[in-house]
Amino acid sequence: MIAATRLEGTLIERVDSADWDALTAEVNEYGSALTGRLLTPEECAAITALYNDAERFRTTVDMARHRFGSGQYRYFTHELPDEVRELREAFYPHLLPVARDWAAKLGRPAPWPDSLKEWLAHCHEAGQSKSAQILLRYGAGDWNALHRDVFGEAVFPLQVVIGLDAPGVDYSGGEFITTEQRPRAQSRGSSTTLPQGHGLIFTTRDRPVASRRGWSTAPMRHGVSTVRSGRRHTLGLVFHEAT
Repeated sequence: MIAATRLEGTLIERVDSADWDALTAEVNEYGSALTGRLLTPEECAAITALYNDAERFRTTVDMARHRFGSGQYRYFTHELPDEVRELREAFYPHLLPVARDWAAKLGRPAPWPDSLKEWLAHCHEAGQSKSAQILLRYGAGDWNALHRDVFGEAVFPLQVVIGLDAPGVDYSGGEFITTEQRPRAQSRGSSTTLPQGHGLIFTTRDRPVASRRGWSTAPMRHGVSTVRSGRRHTLGLVFHEAT
């Protein structure tokens, strides 16, 4: 049995209290960064239990059917659970400076306003009006193919996945994996074991990397390695809407 873990403060305060200078430096260097614990095991279990409440979701996707891998995930409706809504709202202002910095380095527009509410309204005006917040479930033998969560022209360049089960206890395998296509070089891969209650910030589509000519674009993809045993749940926080 996993012992109860006490965390102080609201979800927003927990996100705010992270070492954002260190997280930003790691995201800039590697395209991803692991946060400290944001959710207790009890809070993780409560979010996981939502998976069986079909009315909270707008659609369910069988990954094998669509050749996305193997496993299942569900997109929340816009009536987000408080925990999901608060976490997304908490992360956005901390990720926004990184997004704007990356856009400047790559000579791209930075259309993201100061508030998440305004940005989501922009997504809706661009024809992306469906919730992209996602709860994923993997069993033994399941995996997620390398992909990008891009649904249209309105894209936020970073997103967050939060582990809801304990690796090595509830499941084995199932590492979060990324690949980065380096300019004029072989691709670079990385894997992260996602601790329960911790978040991983990662690149949605591409990111800037330094080159002799300034800054170059490095396309990135993400996925999940094969779960060898048990069951793995994660919460995906996406900062743009789907079509």
